[in-house]
Amino acid sequence: MNTLKIILTLLPFVWTIGMIPFANKVHPIVLGLPFLAFWFVAGIFLAFVCLQAIYFIDSKHRQDS
Repeated sequence: MNTLKIILTLLPFVWTIGMIPFANKVHPIVLGLPFLAFWFVAGIFLAFVCLQAIYFIDSKHRQDS
């Protein structure tokens, strides 16, 4: 369970910072945004989902104790 929390914590960082060389493009335009801007917006939603998953994993563990 601890490994899953570490992966969920690192995933938004790798998505945002680590993948910039691959996502640094203006075209294609996605939802009216240049691709890099869309990539950052998608990273915000990914971070939200990962943090929610970590919260539920922690709260489930806390209730078992």
